[in-house]
Amino acid sequence: MKKLNSMSISMLAGLCLSVLASGSMAQDTGINGANTAWVLTATALVLFMTLPGLSLFYGGLVRVKNILSVLMQCFAIACLVSLLWLVAGYSLAFGEGNAWIGDFSMFMMASIEESSLAGDIPLSLHAAFQMTFAIITPALIVGAFAERMKFSSMLLFTALWLFAVYIPICHWVWASSGWLFQMGLLDFAGGTVVHITAGVAALVAALVLRERQGFPTTAMPPHNMTMTVTGAGMLWVGWFGFNAGSALAANENAAMALLVTHISAAAGSLAWMVIEWIRFRKPSVLGIVTGMVAGLGTITPASGYVGPGGALVIGLSAGVICFVMTHMVKRVWKIDDSLDVFPVHGVGGILGTLLAGVFAATGLGAFSGQGLAEGVTIAHQMGVQLLGVVVTLVYTAVVTYVLLKLTGLFTNGLRVTREEEIIGLDLSLHEEDGYKL
Repeated sequence: MKKLNSMSISMLAGLCLSVLASGSMAQDTGINGANTAWVLTATALVLFMTLPGLSLFYGGLVRVKNILSVLMQCFAIACLVSLLWLVAGYSLAFGEGNAWIGDFSMFMMASIEESSLAGDIPLSLHAAFQMTFAIITPALIVGAFAERMKFSSMLLFTALWLFAVYIPICHWVWASSGWLFQMGLLDFAGGTVVHITAGVAALVAALVLRERQGFPTTAMPPHNMTMTVTGAGMLWVGWFGFNAGSALAANENAAMALLVTHISAAAGSLAWMVIEWIRFRKPSVLGIVTGMVAGLGTITPASGYVGPGGALVIGLSAGVICFVMTHMVKRVWKIDDSLDVFPVHGVGGILGTLLAGVFAATGLGAFSGQGLAEGVTIAHQMGVQLLGVVVTLVYTAVVTYVLLKLTGLFTNGLRVTREEEIIGLDLSLHEEDGYKL
């Protein structure tokens, strides 16, 4: 019995030494397990935003004859962008390069090994996390040309737009060598990179493709609000990965980003709902979920820099201003941005990027966040924020217009025929009916 106990003790001691040794080796690799686990989760959440979140949100908003076309576009964009990101997208966005664009040092991600690091998380994980951002950005634009763009044109435009618009601006803002990054632009999770680019591109696309048959005199109500609300709920949950995941760590910055994201979404929802209630006598489900998206999009650039009070103001502002802009675009300017991408995402991205410079400042109590960089005044930071907004807006508008015209030349027109549009894209482009299959 004594011999057995002695052997057991020896084995246990050996096991403990092995565990300690393995833990020491893990530390030597430089990988932080907690941070890695969180960013793995956040990556899944951001992809969840597109598939199925955005797909269902958009799918319920279009007419029944076009639901499959919207789902198909979102799914195809996810696949196409993933492969383009592998080939050269990630390298051009985050490679050292110069102030304007990255390089081909990570072409086909051949130089990314299991042991390669981005800070204290695997470099492969950083590439995957950023891939999900690259996926959802062109997918947002789908809402502007829904129900009237050729599938082939959509694919070509997405590929060109990714390399000509998204990747350069991503490098400017988030790569350490990017010129806007060097200037100190505050864009925690994509006010400029995601929302302004997608929103402005959506507005240009709506103008170039022109309005749908019957707009604005014919009513085109959503065909399935249950589907839309389901997608909206998925977007809300997924957005925690979008914003809190951008901390790239399981720390206090991620926790605050998650909290302010939730507060802004709730404030935006209620603000939009109350305005509708006052104006139309009844609050709508469409209004409350659209206000939620406005609140989420607007807090995105500021989420890592502001406090709970700042998030409340940002969310309320988003609900009011984005509601007004939605009315302006559709009813006053009569631009058929089918699913309100520009007034919600574009305007929200602009508003949030500017307000990030205000509420990041210290001395505002519950409204302030982590503070500006040492020696930076609010006036200087607001100048940087405004420059980032203007440059992103102008560059995106001009290049998107050129790409749409080029796409039309290569695909013999951007738009489906009148007959195909009347029949619906589900049958005319895909020979399928979402409610009969």
